[in-house]
Amino acid sequence: DVQGCADSLTALVGQLPFRRNQDQLWFVGDLVNRGPQSAKVLRMIRAAGPQAVSVLGNHDLHLLAVSCGARTPSLSDTLDDVLDAPDAHELVEFVRHQPLAHHDQGVLMVHAGVLPGWTTGQTLALANEVSKRLRSTHWQDFMHEMYGNAPAHWRDGLRGHTRLRAVVNVLTRLRYLRSNGEIEFKCKTNPSAAPAGLVPWFAAPNRKTARQRMVFGHWSTLGLRVGPKLMGLDTGCVWGSFLTAARLDDGAIFQQVAIDGRASD
Repeated sequence: DVQGCADSLTALVGQLPFRRNQDQLWFVGDLVNRGPQSAKVLRMIRAAGPQAVSVLGNHDLHLLAVSCGARTPSLSDTLDDVLDAPDAHELVEFVRHQPLAHHDQGVLMVHAGVLPGWTTGQTLALANEVSKRLRSTHWQDFMHEMYGNAPAHWRDGLRGHTRLRAVVNVLTRLRYLRSNGEIEFKCKTNPSAAPAGLVPWFAAPNRKTARQRMVFGHWSTLGLRVGPKLMGLDTGCVWGSFLTAARLDDGAIFQQVAIDGRASD
């Protein structure tokens, strides 16, 4: 999660044995907000063209909502350098055309998580439903309907804005599930300190993507989590910790100490 930490991103990319025209940089979402240089981050990734792939995070969607007046900026937002930029329209257009899930080379990338009952194919199909709306001429209508915690249970029969909101909440906000399968939206703590009855989404029983190699971000209190099938890469750069990259070929980890300052909570 870069979150506007452009200097940390530049330094981290400088560490990587990155081969232009051969390798890609994947970003787990939350490119913007809380850090000081969101516009610069977007310009860097946009300029990389097909060498950079990003999925949308909750902060990226918040930028879209604020840009069209569907959401009021919060006191902790640092989005003015995007919204007031001479190329603001181009930057917003770039963001709203990014996917919510990406699958390539046997790896599925989302910002937050997936529900245990979703397969990889279903995850991609549902993400595409939201992307179609975001890329349509009616995208602003959905921005006004996107926020809210209901429904907390997924049903395949959900329709309209309710269905799209549920998909967005899973892919960009999910951390914990209750024992009955309900999404828990408030708890952000590390699993070692979580209240009883909450299960991290990736530890849910009978998860259909358990054999799918996955990469995600969003959960800074979780810290770096690397396993043969799961990589959690949000290590809280914007909070003064590290910006982390993992090489998917062999799992090698690269880290850059935050150099952009510490965000306010």
